[in-house]
Amino acid sequence: MTRRARHEAPLPASAKKIRCGVYTRKSTEEGLDKEFNTLDAQRDACEAYVLSQRAEGWVLVPDRYDDGGFSGGNLDRPALRRLLADIEQGRVDVIVVYKIDRLSRSLMDFAKLVDTIEAHGVTFVSVTQSFSTTTSMGRLTLNILLSFAQFEREVIGERIRDKFAASRARGMWMGGKVPLGYDVANRKLVVNDTEAARVRRVFEIFAETGSGIETVARLRAERATSKAGRPLDKGDVYKLLNNRTYVGEAAHKGQVYPGEHQAIVPRDLWDRAHAVLQISPRVRANQNRAQTPALLKGLIFGVDGRALSPTHARKNGRLYRYYVAQRVLKGDAAGDDSILRRVSAAEIETAVIDQVRALLRQPEIVVGTWRAARKEAPDLTEGETHDALHRFDALWDQLFPAEQMRIVRSLVEGVVVGPGGADIRLRLDGLGGLVRDLTAIAPDALRAAA
Repeated sequence: MTRRARHEAPLPASAKKIRCGVYTRKSTEEGLDKEFNTLDAQRDACEAYVLSQRAEGWVLVPDRYDDGGFSGGNLDRPALRRLLADIEQGRVDVIVVYKIDRLSRSLMDFAKLVDTIEAHGVTFVSVTQSFSTTTSMGRLTLNILLSFAQFEREVIGERIRDKFAASRARGMWMGGKVPLGYDVANRKLVVNDTEAARVRRVFEIFAETGSGIETVARLRAERATSKAGRPLDKGDVYKLLNNRTYVGEAAHKGQVYPGEHQAIVPRDLWDRAHAVLQISPRVRANQNRAQTPALLKGLIFGVDGRALSPTHARKNGRLYRYYVAQRVLKGDAAGDDSILRRVSAAEIETAVIDQVRALLRQPEIVVGTWRAARKEAPDLTEGETHDALHRFDALWDQLFPAEQMRIVRSLVEGVVVGPGGADIRLRLDGLGGLVRDLTAIAPDALRAAA
C-alpha cells in the first residue's frame, strides 16, 4: 500500500523524547481490503497530531497497533495485547487514539486499562477529544465520554436485537445451524427432499411407538443419519420433534410466527407426535408396559412342533398370562399326556431372559460379539462391548415392550416346551446387533444403569 511520506522536523535537542504508540480499531472487517481504509484514516489523524507535538519531544514508535474486525466491548484483541506488553516493557510513553471508544467501549474495561497504563507512568490522548489522564478534570471528562460510548454500544445492541426480532416476526431465516431437511439458498431455507423424507420418518415412528429409544432403533436399522452423516441418536430425535421450523413456522423467544420457508411435516403428523410428547416419559413407559405383549409370540412351540399361542385371564382384577398349545385351543388334546397344555408366560419369559443374561456374562461371548459388531461399527472397542453387555441386566427393565420384543427376536431362535421342561435355543449372530443398539440408541440409559 502506497502512502504519502510525511516531512518530519528535527527533534529539538532540549526536548525530552516521548515515545507515542498509535492504536486504531474497527469493529468489522468490511472495507479493510481497500488501499486506504478506516484504520489508515485513524492513523493519519493520530500521526498528524503527534507531528504537531514534535516540539514537545513526541515521536512515533515504529510498531503499528491495528485491530481490524474486533469489537470494543472486550479487551481480547491482538494489537491491544501487544501494545500493553510494550507498555509493561517501557517502550511506550503515550497512547494516541482517534477517539476514546477506539480503545474501549466498556467503562469497566477502560478503568482496568487506565490502572495498567498509569502504573507504568503512561498517559493517553484522543486527538478528537483533547484531554490528559494525568489531571482530575481529564479523568472526569474521560469517564463522561466512556459512559456515552458504553451507552452507544448498548443502544446498538438493542437495535440489532430489535431488528432480529422483527425479522423473525416476518418469518425470515436469520442464520445459524441449518436444520436437517433444509438447505440455504439466497439466505433462505429451501427444502432438501431427501432429508425431508428422513425428518418425516422420525415423526411417523415416534407417533406410532411413543418411544424415543424405539424410534432411534428403527432409524438406525434404516441407516438414517444427521446432516453431518452421523447416525441419529435420542437427543437428535427430540430436537427434531420440537423444531417448529418443520411445520413452516419461525420461533423467537417463545413467540411463533408464520415462516417464509416451506413446511416439510404435515400439521396432523406434528399434532400426533406432540400429543405423545405431552405425556411424561414415565407415564408413557407405564402405558406401554401395561400392554404387556407376549415376548415369545411366534418363538415358542410344543413338542409336537406346533406354536403355543398367547392368552390371558383375569382373576380378582389381576392379569394372568399364558402360552397355550394349539391342540388345547382346538379341543383335540384330550387324554394326550405328552402335550403341555399351558405354561405361565411370566415364568417362561423370565427363564429365557435369564438364559440370555447368563450367555452375555461369558468372556468368550464378549470377544466374539465385539468381533462380529466391528464389521458394521469399526470404531467400537472391546471395552464398550463389555460394558454394554454387562449393563444389559439393568437396562432391560427400562426398555419399552416393543424394544424388548425386538431384542428377544434378535437373540432367540426358538423355545420348545413340554412336560419335561423347556429347550431354549439362542442366536449368537444377533449379539452384534444387540451391542450396536445398546451403545447407540440409549447411551443415557446405559449411563444411568452404570
